[in-house]
Amino acid sequence: MQKEHDGTMNKPRRGVALAAGLAMTSCIAVTGALAIGGGIAGAAPQPTAAQVQAKVNQLTSQFDKVSVQLDQASQRLTAAQSRLSQARARLDSANARFQAAQAQEARTAAATFEDSGATSIAGVLTAGDPSQVLQQGSMLIELTGHQKAQTRQLLAAAAELASVEQQMQRTKDGVAALKAQLATQKSTLGKLITTEKATLASLTVPQQQTVASNTIGASGTTTATYTGPTSTQADKAVAFAYAQLGKPYQWGATGPSSFDCSGLAQAAWAAAGVAIPRDTYEQWAALPHIAASAIQPGDLLYYDGIGHVAMYVGNGYIIDAPQTGMDVEKIPMSTGWYASTLVGAARP
Repeated sequence: MQKEHDGTMNKPRRGVALAAGLAMTSCIAVTGALAIGGGIAGAAPQPTAAQVQAKVNQLTSQFDKVSVQLDQASQRLTAAQSRLSQARARLDSANARFQAAQAQEARTAAATFEDSGATSIAGVLTAGDPSQVLQQGSMLIELTGHQKAQTRQLLAAAAELASVEQQMQRTKDGVAALKAQLATQKSTLGKLITTEKATLASLTVPQQQTVASNTIGASGTTTATYTGPTSTQADKAVAFAYAQLGKPYQWGATGPSSFDCSGLAQAAWAAAGVAIPRDTYEQWAALPHIAASAIQPGDLLYYDGIGHVAMYVGNGYIIDAPQTGMDVEKIPMSTGWYASTLVGAARP
């Protein structure tokens, strides 16, 4: 069992209301998420701490789900941008082959086309659009006589170029759609943060403290130091997680300066030489499950419908990248939100 020294508790939290409120993001059921605290002053009674706690928990669940969706969208965008770069390279190559075949055909078939009176052929053989060449393919084959093999080579190059152009356009459209999706989700995040901050601010300070004590990331420290072994891969993953304490949460981040919850888990095990999937749902599907009673340091604990993940580091503690506006923290796994939303554990 590794040893650790917690040091002093982390710096004063960024306001219990702000810390909880900044986490609240959702691109689904936004109207319902804004129900509490949204009325005209005096039109409804002040919400109780219990009501706000329920809303905070609801929005935290939405935040976790949307964070995974954002991670997945970011991964798809990265993959699409990579495909776009590859398509551009293929386009350049295909275009070069098309132009070379086009020029060769123009030189060797000019006399044949002139004798036949096909004055439009010159335009076909200088067209930059491969579809125009393909549309006239039968005529080109008929007119080129003994140069049919050369003409077929031109048509093959035109078909390849047209295909690559279509693929590139589809990829561009996909990249644009993913960027629009991310922009919409970020906009929703900002609106929910503003609304939830106002809701929490309507409580008294003691009520705010009550809510915060049962919220994700409550009662954590960012200053603990790892002094345990580093002989196993699990030890190395735990040591890495400790070294990230105090770094800010940022959705979609996998380090080195910031993390989201699944990004921290992935990076920690990558530092130990073990590759695991990027988001929580993929991790849960891919990794062997273990009983919560059998967890060991380095195991991953999944919460809130598998929408959130933290690493168990021993002695009843976890290290987690909690939510927007908070930092990577070491937290008792018995803390209210974590204890009430635990789904299960997995071991990379």
